[in-house]
Parts: sequence; structure tokens; C-alpha cells
Amino acid sequence: AVKVLTTLRNHWKKTTFGVCLLSWGGHWLYGKHCDNLLRRAACQEAQAFGNELIPSSMPLKKATVFLNPAACKGKARNLFEKNAAPILHLSGLDVTVVKTDYEGQAKKLLELMENTDLIIIAGGDGTVQEVVTGLLRRADEAVFSKIPIGFIPLGKTCTLSNTLYPESTNQVQHITNATLAILKGETVPLDVLQIKGEKEQPVFAVTGLRWGSYRDAGVKVSKYWYLGPLKTKAAHFFSTFKEWPQKHQGALMYLGPTERPPEEPEEKPSRPPLYVRIYRRLRLYWASRPKEIPQEVAPEDWEQLKLSTIELSIATRNRQLDLARTEDFMDICVEADTVSKGQFVNRGSQKMRDPHVCPEGSQCIQASRCILQLPEGTEGSFGIDNEEYEAMPVEVKLLPRKLRFFCDPRMREQMLRAAVQ
Repeated sequence: AVKVLTTLRNHWKKTTFGVCLLSWGGHWLYGKHCDNLLRRAACQEAQAFGNELIPSSMPLKKATVFLNPAACKGKARNLFEKNAAPILHLSGLDVTVVKTDYEGQAKKLLELMENTDLIIIAGGDGTVQEVVTGLLRRADEAVFSKIPIGFIPLGKTCTLSNTLYPESTNQVQHITNATLAILKGETVPLDVLQIKGEKEQPVFAVTGLRWGSYRDAGVKVSKYWYLGPLKTKAAHFFSTFKEWPQKHQGALMYLGPTERPPEEPEEKPSRPPLYVRIYRRLRLYWASRPKEIPQEVAPEDWEQLKLSTIELSIATRNRQLDLARTEDFMDICVEADTVSKGQFVNRGSQKMRDPHVCPEGSQCIQASRCILQLPEGTEGSFGIDNEEYEAMPVEVKLLPRKLRFFCDPRMREQMLRAAVQ
């Protein structure tokens, strides 16, 4: 023992390195063990759904999964197969996995998709945007938009997961929670933005549209990877070397919020007898006979606004979902163009965490529809749900409560509790 201690003391550098390596290895193995326990618990819970008896005449529920293997720097396929796929298969669903090979393929595949009971999106914001766009471009979108959608967060940016699932620092737990939420069947309605250019087919977004200097600088953050935690500030700092102040000129026309109609009952009431229907028709006919001259419909009251801003964002209310809201609208944030370089760098870091935050001193507008007009020769790009599109004049229309997404029952209960208060 004395000999061993003497050897360790004489080679203290190697000893220190060995102890650090063993500690790290032990911590890594313990983390792997904890992840396996989480997977096992989730599979046992899914097995309970799979063991439920169903009538022999009832077919299995079909689930179509759109998986983007390129998400999360190419790790998405492995993450899905390890953490989500076993849960889906054990649950008794008839699962079809469609892997996308290139950008934009999901939109095309959605046009060809046959009937399915569930749509599951496995990827990040870009995959969600592609699937939703493909779904709502269909000629029969009125039928297909009623299919509930599950979201398994596997991408670098997964904005919707903040709304649908509880926060979790453990990636395995986050993915298994999201997959189990699909089986539990609780859904919430989400708004969608329809964004249409002059010539292009419409694009649909569940988060929003950004146009401006913060977005442009945020795209370049990954180029400064070698600066570690300073890369975000560096990207925004170097972007101030361009023409300053950076102003984005344009014009905005918009309509105010619309009143939310009452929820349609899920179960339609039984049809009344024939004699009751005849009586109601006759009563309505006689009541409506003395018709007045119809008044002219007032033209839509468009508000107009000239833009000179460092950034414009148009966002849905899906991040702060309020199930008891009486009006439907999207948030338009027009940020002041009088920003110092220091403020720009600091706000840029804040916007990397929450891209649609509206800073103090900005003009905030609630609208149900808007038209963004840009001067001829305007260059640059929009960010639509973190996907890049060429900047052009567009019309943005809110489609309130258009799609239903599966969410964790705890999050839904929290929303309902907030609505009551």
C-alpha cells in the first residue's frame, strides 16, 4: 500500500488525469443507466395502451410519422429509433414512418398521403413548417386539417415544445414525454398563419415571420462557433459594421382582431323528427317575408402604417396559449430603428432565446390580417418558423384554431386553470 501511494505521489499528474477520467466515465455511465430507466418506464406505460382490448370489427389506428433524419445535426434518426419508436409500436398503433431525404420533400409527400388517423412530426421547427404547409395546401385540407397532430421534438429549435410539454433538461425524458402525450390523446387548438406572396403558393407557419437585422445576424451565429459562448455577441457585433443604423423600409396595412366564435360541440345533436323540421322551415319563411332593402356592406376598415424598423415580427399567440380568449389575433411587433450598437448586441442575445420578444419602445399591433408592402429592389430574407424565404410583398392571414396538436395533459390542465382564473 505504501509503495502504491508513493508511486501515485511521484506521478501526481498522471494520477490527477486518471481520477478525472474515471469520474467523467462514471458520470457518463450513470447518465446512460438513468436514460435506460426512463425508456423502460415509458415503454411500460405504452404497453398498457397496447394491452387495451378493442372490438374485432374496429381496425387499428393508423399513425403516419414524418421523420427528418437530418435534424439535430443528423442525430434525429437515432434519437427517434431509440426513444420514440418503441413506445409507438408497443402502444398498438399501426405506424408508418416516412423519412424525408431532402428539404421540401415533406410538402410533396403530404399531397400524396392517404387517409390516416394521426400525423406525427419528428424533427424541429423546419419539419413542422413543411408538414403543416403540405397539409394545408391539399385540395381537401378542410378534412385533413381535422386530423390530430403529434410533435416529437428532435430538432435544434423546437419552439412548439415549450407550449405542448413541460420543461425538461433531459433529452430522453423530453422525447418520451412527447411520445406518451400522443397516446394519452389530449389536444389543444393552435393558430396558423397563411403567408402568401404575389406568385408563390402560400406558406403556413405555427410560430411566425421575422424580417430584420436581428434575424439576419442570428443566422450567422454558427459561423463563429470557434468563439464558444461569445459567438452570439460576436455575430451581432460584426453585423453592426454594415451600414448603420440598419433600417428596413416598407408599408403595412392591417385589420384588427376578430371575435372568436363559440366552440362547435364535438357530438352533433340528433336530427329532430320530420314534422318538427317542416314546422321550423315554415316559421322561418313567414318570419322573413317582409324583407327590408339590404344595407350596403361597409368596406373593410384597413389601418395603414409606414415602416422604418430594425426588425418586424408577425407571430401567432401559440407561445402564450389562452383557451378562454374571446378575440383571435396575431401579434405584430414593429421595433424602433433608433437603437445603439450596444443595445443591438444585447438584444440580439435575448432574441436568440426568444425570437418574437417585443422590446420596450416597440409598436405592438394586434391584427387578424395584414399586407406587408416592400419597396422595389428590397433584398434580404424572411425567417418563417426559422426557415429562410426570399423577402417579398406578402399577405399574412390568421387561421384561428386551425390545427389540433397533442399536448401533455399537465400542460392542458394548467391552461384550463389559467383560463378559469
